[in-house]
Amino acid sequence: MYALALATDYDETLADHGCVSADTLEAMGKLKESGRKLLLVTGRELPDLQRVFPEHEIFDRIVAENGALLYDPATRKARSLAPAPSAAFVSRLRKRGVVPLYVGQTIVATLVPNEAIVLDEIRKLGLELKIIFNKGAVMVLPSGVNKASGLAAALKELGLSPHNVVGVGDAENDHAFLKAVGYGVAVANALPTLKETADATTRAARGAGVAELAAKILEKDAELMASSRQRIHVGADRAGVPAVISPYGGGSLISGTSGIGKSTLATLLTERFVEKGYQFCVLDPEGDYSHLDNVVVVGDADAPPSIREVMDLLDNPATNVAVNMLGLKTDERPDYFAKLLPELGSLRARKGRPHWLVIDEAHHLMPAARVGNSFALPKDLPATVLVTVHPNLISRDVLQKVETVMALGADASQILATYSEAVGIDPPKWSDEPAQQEILFWNRATEQPVRKIKVDRPKQARTRHKRKYAEGDLGDSSFYFRGLDGALRLKAQNLMMFLHIAEGIDDATWEHHLRSGDYSKWFRDQVKDKELAAEARAIERNEKLEPGESRDAIAHAVRSRYTGTSLA
Repeated sequence: MYALALATDYDETLADHGCVSADTLEAMGKLKESGRKLLLVTGRELPDLQRVFPEHEIFDRIVAENGALLYDPATRKARSLAPAPSAAFVSRLRKRGVVPLYVGQTIVATLVPNEAIVLDEIRKLGLELKIIFNKGAVMVLPSGVNKASGLAAALKELGLSPHNVVGVGDAENDHAFLKAVGYGVAVANALPTLKETADATTRAARGAGVAELAAKILEKDAELMASSRQRIHVGADRAGVPAVISPYGGGSLISGTSGIGKSTLATLLTERFVEKGYQFCVLDPEGDYSHLDNVVVVGDADAPPSIREVMDLLDNPATNVAVNMLGLKTDERPDYFAKLLPELGSLRARKGRPHWLVIDEAHHLMPAARVGNSFALPKDLPATVLVTVHPNLISRDVLQKVETVMALGADASQILATYSEAVGIDPPKWSDEPAQQEILFWNRATEQPVRKIKVDRPKQARTRHKRKYAEGDLGDSSFYFRGLDGALRLKAQNLMMFLHIAEGIDDATWEHHLRSGDYSKWFRDQVKDKELAAEARAIERNEKLEPGESRDAIAHAVRSRYTGTSLA
């Protein structure tokens, strides 16, 4: 499920002139039986609501007093979300003959045209209060308190994100909360201005409209919630038409040759997630995403990431997590991932979160060799971004669930062809490669043609996580000292091990790799450090250096760039 909760106003939305029909209650019951949560968000005071609506206990949370009071019907405990009203303010309103006058735990309410007197007294007393209108009602609350703030408190208690909530209302005081949820709906009898705010309007009015909406949630779930507020903007084509991905349907694939900008694009997407308020989790085998803003990093080169810690952090909808796997050996990472993924799937099933998964080096974590083993993937791989150099090495079962392919670099067309061959479909017709800062964007689900999309650079500068290269395990990218005859096989899985082995090997072996340009090539192609590669290349070309001198020069070049970072 994606739509995990319905939040509804009471008067003239759920209720018709103060009463809720049996049919509307039955619709609410069916929605709750599906495992979804029900929230009532009303301007009424709690005792008044309980009196007119004895069936209120069907709701999981009630936000009363227009966001100032939170009530749990199961425990019958209420919690004030704002301070009590000023006694002096209430007294002065009574002295000026304001009737009717309702005073709750926080809210002070009356009817029009008393708003002029209310505003005059707020000014005279210098109070930080605001007036909210609800058709003929005039509600006075502390600044910052509204239905949206009250709903946020309720969702925090339930561990839900507003993205997974459908909201429905009818009047002025419903604007804020309909804007705050993942999908806002106005009943047919709603004010015209609210209908403009909402994503959709029901055909029926009041409780019948809410029942209509409940049935659509059960029938369509995420499909119902397709709106601009849910989509993530990737870029736009040369005609200005946007390219987007959505947190439902199939997953996405980012692919291109090494160093072409895959992680940069993934970083941009995480910034978009933050802007929209989505929770995300990055599965990071090589420590490339530990620099991200707005994330908590679990694991490092010295300690494998704890699954329990990852899940405890994700329990808070406001926390994003990067799972750094450098502390695991390369061949241990797929098994770790296979244990973590069911936990993530379970959280998604219960809470709809994390909304987005970013899986870097997906060909290592979900290799084709594991076909037949369960990855406990959600249906259609929703809101999952796979990042890889080798899409053909990813499990075919996983690739078939990809909906959008984003190909980068001079070989972008070949990537589309490779992906198509891996899943057994005809490749799209495309031969023109993208220009700089462009990608090929192919949405298979919509059957739209491949488009060239210009993407922005992320706001946060992406810097390589140097500790990965200094002390981590580079796996297939390791350096091997083999010697002139290939008799050796001394593996340096990182730069520090490279220096350690370099100190102990014989001069002939050292010189063989030096004169062959192997060191600079490794630094350039695998460590992705062009400056280090250039310095090493100059040392390799200097035939006047003795073996000991060239070793010292290479070691100095490496340590000057990586030792300080590796010990930070």
